[in-house]
Amino acid sequence: MKPLLEIQTGELLRSRHLKLATAESCTGGLIADRITNVPGSSDYFMGAIVAYANEVKIHSLGVSSATIERHGAVSRETALEMARGARRALQADLALSVTGIAGPGGGLPDKPVGTTWIGLAAVDGDWARTFCWQGGRVENKTASCEAALQLLLDYLGGNRELNSEA
Repeated sequence: MKPLLEIQTGELLRSRHLKLATAESCTGGLIADRITNVPGSSDYFMGAIVAYANEVKIHSLGVSSATIERHGAVSRETALEMARGARRALQADLALSVTGIAGPGGGLPDKPVGTTWIGLAAVDGDWARTFCWQGGRVENKTASCEAALQLLLDYLGGNRELNSEA
């Protein structure tokens, strides 16, 4: 059986002396919770900014209000600005972000419930993936957390073809 994603990524972060931060909206800190469940994660985890409200995305992460107005809070552009902002604010080498519509309400015709964007900001570039989960609120949050950790593992494993839509 494979180790959990948070264990795999933690081992790689520690061995490479890299620091990680997260910026979470729809997951409400779930990614940070999973990472900090691993003993010794303080070696590589700087912290998290839970930016549930747009005002926090703007004021704490530096997301442009124009980005939110133009593309929405749930968008590739917002996810990438969140990741860059967390990386900068928490002085990390890498930052993961997630923004989405966990449900059961809040969906729109072009962004149904379950729509989620995950961003990764690193020294050598920025990447994003989008998903549309089909579960309930808790299942969508869990799936988003897994997908974010998988994006990080893919990056740490050397896969630089990280932009995708699932």
